[in-house]
Amino acid sequence: MSVSTGSMTAPITARRLIGRDAGFAARALDAGAIVAHAFANFYAITTRADEATVRRVNLMKGRPPTQVGSITAPPNAIRDAWDFGELPTGLTRRRILQLVDAFFTLGPFGFRGPAAEHIPPHLTMADGPIITTQVIAPGYACASRDFLATALRITGDDFLYVTSANRSRHVAGAADSPAHWRAAGLRAEFGAEPGFLLVEHENEATARARYPRYLPMSTTILAFHRVEHVTGDRRPQLVLERQGSMPVDDVRAVLDDFGFGLVFGPRARNRPTVRDYSQRLADR
Repeated sequence: MSVSTGSMTAPITARRLIGRDAGFAARALDAGAIVAHAFANFYAITTRADEATVRRVNLMKGRPPTQVGSITAPPNAIRDAWDFGELPTGLTRRRILQLVDAFFTLGPFGFRGPAAEHIPPHLTMADGPIITTQVIAPGYACASRDFLATALRITGDDFLYVTSANRSRHVAGAADSPAHWRAAGLRAEFGAEPGFLLVEHENEATARARYPRYLPMSTTILAFHRVEHVTGDRRPQLVLERQGSMPVDDVRAVLDDFGFGLVFGPRARNRPTVRDYSQRLADR
């Protein structure tokens, strides 16, 4: 069996590694592959960010075809995704970029901010009058930075599309369908899908050990397109959009250093579960 990527064909039986095969994976992505790859202490799916490809991945995962996508790139290449002229009162471009840098120095993370004008509608979401875009990156320590940077260079694009490495919970028939953190699970889940390429951690246990305080799950997401205010606390309060791999107490500690507080958004009250492989590798 093979992975067809336009003019490229790659055997899915070959074990591809994120350090050794970053260039191969980037060329495959440019040719149309859906690349599931090492992403800090778990796995993510990355492709080109055009609307047709995002729709294709949504359908593969069992999501609504028009579900809005997130953006990824190496952490130092994502700042152009946001319109810093639309920041709420109390926030500045310099301060937010320092904050973003601090979180990506620690590990994988996600941010939602005002969308730059060039971000297409299928990668944006409205929050009242504010058009936002969500950026998720693996952090400075992850070997996938080379893959992402090479993919951008080869495609000539400004950013890529990223999504969690799992089936939709609607397909799984469960309240939650956690992201994969083992290559074996991804292979069982998506290995038969056309154009699917898996690029693994060199060593999964070592990758997880690099982030001892992070759970192997989708990233924590923080919003800065709006702020809240709390009685008795004069600091701007940023909004937690999702509890994810980074513990909330650690998020608070970073924000404290920058003079920000933290409030929970409506979908951030409960932390997702870590995928349990003790019963089965895949949802189907």
